Amino acid sequence: MRVRSAIITALLATFVITASAQQDLTHAAAVVDSIPKTKRIDQVAISPDGQQVAAIVEGQLTVSSASGGDSRSIPLRSKQQAREVAWSNDSRQLAIIGDLDSDVPQSDIYLYNGGAAKSIASLKGYVQTPRFSPDGSKLALLFIEDLPRVAGPLQPMTPLAGVIDEKVYEQRITTIDVASKAIKQVTPADVYIYEYDWLPDGSGWAAIAAHGSGDNNWWIARLYRGDAATGELHEIYAPKLQLAMPRVSPDGKTVVFIESLMSDEDVVGGDIYIVPIGGGEARNLTPGIKTSPASLRWTKDGHILFGQNVDGESGFGTVNASGEIAKLWQGPDEVSDASTSGTIGGSFSADGALSAIVRQSKSEAPEIWVGAIGKWTKLTSVNEEAQATWGKSNSVHWMNGTQRIQGWLTAPKEVKQGEKYPLVISVHGGPSASCKNSWDVHYAAPLSLMGYYVLCPNPRGSYGQGEAFTRANVKDFGGGDYHDIVSAIDALAKEYPIDTKRVGITGHSYGGYMTMWAESQTTRFAAAVSGAGLSHWLSYYGLNDIDEWMIPFFGASVYDDPAVYLKSDPMHFVKQVKTPTLILVGDRDGEVPMEQSVEWWHALKTFNVPTTLVVYPNEGHAIGKPADRRDYAVRTAAWFEEWFAKVK
Repeated sequence: MRVRSAIITALLATFVITASAQQDLTHAAAVVDSIPKTKRIDQVAISPDGQQVAAIVEGQLTVSSASGGDSRSIPLRSKQQAREVAWSNDSRQLAIIGDLDSDVPQSDIYLYNGGAAKSIASLKGYVQTPRFSPDGSKLALLFIEDLPRVAGPLQPMTPLAGVIDEKVYEQRITTIDVASKAIKQVTPADVYIYEYDWLPDGSGWAAIAAHGSGDNNWWIARLYRGDAATGELHEIYAPKLQLAMPRVSPDGKTVVFIESLMSDEDVVGGDIYIVPIGGGEARNLTPGIKTSPASLRWTKDGHILFGQNVDGESGFGTVNASGEIAKLWQGPDEVSDASTSGTIGGSFSADGALSAIVRQSKSEAPEIWVGAIGKWTKLTSVNEEAQATWGKSNSVHWMNGTQRIQGWLTAPKEVKQGEKYPLVISVHGGPSASCKNSWDVHYAAPLSLMGYYVLCPNPRGSYGQGEAFTRANVKDFGGGDYHDIVSAIDALAKEYPIDTKRVGITGHSYGGYMTMWAESQTTRFAAAVSGAGLSHWLSYYGLNDIDEWMIPFFGASVYDDPAVYLKSDPMHFVKQVKTPTLILVGDRDGEVPMEQSVEWWHALKTFNVPTTLVVYPNEGHAIGKPADRRDYAVRTAAWFEEWFAKVK
């Protein structure tokens, strides 16, 4: 649990006012506001028979033919926004989660079968992941009854007040009988279910679950078999690391899943394992693979189809129960089932012959495409007016010793012969994540339009080069990963007209940590912008809501082995910082609490390092309000503009 300081709360307004007075935002604001607006594609789902495509765009649901043509809008009552959908196996029904506009989560569950969508249940709390039973008689959901906020550690945390005693809200598999509309919370009241998949006979599920706090305990979750009648859970597998994507085989005898060193729920990459449904030894089907599988589904012929990160690009492949791998497709664009998903994959027909994807790149706005893998045709044109006005992007590689590193480099809008340009390094979050070729209007686009090269690197610890590469930062935060990043500066300057005296660094979450760490290790950065950065491991361990995530990376808690944390601790080296630093954070951040940013700001002020702190009220780890996201981008661009101009 976080500790909130009354002093920090009292100073909050002062921080914001002081920050506003220190920056000239005029030019940066004009640049950010010139970037074309796009519509968010929340989800795409192709029907199992491959005939229809359901799509949610900015909360509005449509259903269209997979072959193209006009789409049909599916309105929900009281102007509710659709958030998630799922098809029945016979493709005759579509389940819809519609959210009410209220201060606390409330949703209606609808069924659509060609006429008007009809509500079958109203649930107070947070609900997600609808899935029909194989025979279509029941609809299962993940439901947290009476949760006062949207679920997940990225969301704004509930502020502490009064006598502090953590109340645990568990996410349970809940079923709705389609005929009678009877609602039943099935799984135990003291267990949090993260993901699940129906058994083919409808008798239960394979599920990833843990006791206790859902936000904190995903990193120690296990694989279970659940009984649909009694709710009893029987353990199938206790992993060494983290689990994701449980998928039951068509014959019901085995479960496949992804296991890996993963730092964030829903940001998936790792090896594919298989285990008997009754429990037993799990086998790694992809040992040594030099990619990062991210999504799974079974095909009818008993193969596992998977989406994967391939050296920063997207790809699809198959593997069978014997571990024989086949490559199906690889391409530079990001493909997924939603424009903000980040998980490489898509939605597939039952036979796997057709898929629906959201396809995007740094130069092409997200759209829905449909077809066989690698042979998709564009279905929508919701963002056809959004044209990239910034510089071109390409995948680049460089060496740090014997390690080959990949990243995505975006050029300035205009590059003139004989001139050199600043470089901004934008470090991704995670660390178990990656930079991909996606539509980026927060870093790449505005900074390119400001006249800068923008590099998003994938250092060790990232996805894309296999599990050994992802695990290479264990007990080495700020070691090899830091050198992978800074080695890019001189390497890229040999190939591109980069001014190595005007180099900046930025990032959010792990990227914010790396920004703080980098400026404590070198003075070569002319400016830095840290978003939700982690500055002091000792205090962070006691403040954050998700301390279980650190154990796999450091081998012990900060209380049991403080030395392993100390060597990676920015605050331990803060006296070496000289770089002007902008610090941005949400005041209700549970993953990297605001106090971490306040500590860094206070230390830099103490040592007379130019710095500004901006705290966004009622924001969590992910800055969500459009006005705050705009302000974040504007201030970031303006900060680099100000300090690059002062370089002699």
